[in-house]
Amino acid sequence: MFRNVLKLLAVLATVWFASPLIAQQATPPAAPAATVAPAQFAPVQAAPALASPATAVAAKPPVATGEHDLSPWAMFMGADIIVKAVMIGLALASVLTWTVGIFKFMELTYSTNRLKSALRKIGEARSLAEAQMALGDRGTVLSRLLAAAMREGKMSAGISSDEGIKERAASSFGEIVRAEGRKVRAGMGALATIGAISPFVGLFGTVWGIMNSFIGISKSQTTNLAVVAPGIAEALLATAIGLVAAIPAVIIYNHFARVTKNYMEIVGRAQGASARLLSRDLDRTHSSAHMRAAAE
Repeated sequence: MFRNVLKLLAVLATVWFASPLIAQQATPPAAPAATVAPAQFAPVQAAPALASPATAVAAKPPVATGEHDLSPWAMFMGADIIVKAVMIGLALASVLTWTVGIFKFMELTYSTNRLKSALRKIGEARSLAEAQMALGDRGTVLSRLLAAAMREGKMSAGISSDEGIKERAASSFGEIVRAEGRKVRAGMGALATIGAISPFVGLFGTVWGIMNSFIGISKSQTTNLAVVAPGIAEALLATAIGLVAAIPAVIIYNHFARVTKNYMEIVGRAQGASARLLSRDLDRTHSSAHMRAAAE
């Protein structure tokens, strides 16, 4: 019996030790592990050394060659033919503005100084003849007024109506003054026109340029600012040139309107001085006639 117990124990020990092996053989083989990406086992590269300043300058990426030159001349050359024509016309208008301004400044300054000097010279004159001798052949508006007064006095010799002589002389004075006014106002209309329409002409060029820019955008099918901005900048240049032409024209026009008004006031003084001298000559003539008649 004891032997039977030992045999049973031996069988149980054999089963005990053999059970893990049986379990391992009964279990299906596990799936192979996923292949690790080669990048995970890539060798670690050494950190690059710091580049020297010279190397950094050499390694600087080149500037893109597609950038647009937005200088005024480049924008003018890249603009549409209509916009170019508008810009050229506005530039010529600006040149005309400054030419008229410089010419009118010289003319009005010279005429005003000459007329003031002539009025000072005839301040002590007692007759038309003395005034003409004091002036000489100066070619001023005062000289023309005095000549008209003397001509009317000679042509009205023998006429006793002083009022008629003065009225005819005043008519001649008015024609001379109006002619002088037209002379000094020459060129002012051009300044007024340039100052009034230049902004609108520039705006027309801008509208035309922006319209062409939008057409180009639709053809290129892109709204990239680098593509849109040059065309719009070229169009806006027309408005800028229009303002450059208009603002000086308005300022110069307003200035010379005041200067012309002052000059015409001095011309009015010259007209009054000529009328007074004519009146003195007429009174003196009648006084002499009365004295001769009384002496007889």
